[in-house]
Amino acid sequence: MESKKVSFYTLGCKVNQYETNAMAQKFIDNGYKVVHQDEQADIAIVNTCTVTNMSDRKSRQLLRHIKHLNKDIVLVAVGCYVQVAKEEVEKIPEIDLVLGNNEKTNIVKYVETYIENKNKLNQITDVMHQKQFIDFGAITYTEKTRAVIKVQDGCDRFCSYCIIPYARGRVRSREPQSIIKEINQIVQKGIKEVVITGIHIASYGKDFKNEYKLIDLLEDLNKIENLQRIRLGSLEPTLITAEFVQRLSKLEKICHHFHLSLQSGCDETLKRMNRKYTTSEFKKVVQLLREQYNDVILTTDIIVGFPQETEEEFNQTYNFLKQINFYKMHIFKYSPRKGTKAAIMSGQVDGKIKEQRSQKLIELSNENQKAYNQKYIGKEVEVLFEEKEGDYYKGHTKNYIMVKIKSNSNLENCIKKIKIENEREIIN
Repeated sequence: MESKKVSFYTLGCKVNQYETNAMAQKFIDNGYKVVHQDEQADIAIVNTCTVTNMSDRKSRQLLRHIKHLNKDIVLVAVGCYVQVAKEEVEKIPEIDLVLGNNEKTNIVKYVETYIENKNKLNQITDVMHQKQFIDFGAITYTEKTRAVIKVQDGCDRFCSYCIIPYARGRVRSREPQSIIKEINQIVQKGIKEVVITGIHIASYGKDFKNEYKLIDLLEDLNKIENLQRIRLGSLEPTLITAEFVQRLSKLEKICHHFHLSLQSGCDETLKRMNRKYTTSEFKKVVQLLREQYNDVILTTDIIVGFPQETEEEFNQTYNFLKQINFYKMHIFKYSPRKGTKAAIMSGQVDGKIKEQRSQKLIELSNENQKAYNQKYIGKEVEVLFEEKEGDYYKGHTKNYIMVKIKSNSNLENCIKKIKIENEREIIN
């Protein structure tokens, strides 16, 4: 009997990417065949995102599109959008099976129950009452050269614009032995780099009874034989203290690229966002990292047009960003998210103003990146090559500059020292 075919669609963050890989492996272990999205499948799993209203809309559109292309497919909606908009999702007629975030580990069982009974099934438990990290177990289904490793779930910060704590629940940390075991298995497959991710990885270990924190985990991961690189996902600035940086600097496998989630360069705006730091505290974090790593690259996220953001507040943000000089900034125009405090704040900013402010910061980000990249022309760098595109092999340096070179040799999954000859070899 031919194996049933299942395809996966992932929206949103690296945690979703990890969980998609984990669900795929569950299906493989149960005799299913995972196929590409453009192949005919019997089952489609859509791992949804809810970080913005636009994410919700994309999730709905994708679900309907898949069923439109194949009316006989078993369509499964899982994840964050499902978790926070249960009643809305249940009204989408195209969906056969609706599962929350806690149900992902048992997805094969739920799918098989649906196929057997042919009754629309909705299973969503309350994540806010979840106290333990739900471990998928050993995952081997991953990308060729870089594996995303989920070490933590949930968030206790409750930023005024963010719905994610309600979609993911409170902070739960994964046991270090489980993480180490998974990475050891991944390294045996030839994977050279892991990306440590979670909903709020700065909170890793907060729920443990001992004093084991993120830096302790990183020190243990650094000891894993044949693992070449450890890259960190988005970090809360408050995590980075002098002691943290001092201990981190001794770990030779840590990549010198840090994504520090800033959101605004204005203290008043940060206060309304319920962020737990000031711009002066953020600046000290940047100084600590730059003093320790002379090749460090810093990236960030910025929200423009947050409720009540005046021209003066935006200018404060702009000037602060010029001062910090990030390599790259991901700019988001504020979009009211139903269910958050910011959505009902007075002083919502006009869309045209948001667009103008967004463009100004995008231009600054592009200028910064171009100036940084110019400094690397003529320099020798170490690159992990990830894929071939046309005549070129593409990959990242340890500090996350993306480069491409021509080669007659197969460079996929190879770490190689190269000299950047011209700006065409750097991808913006």
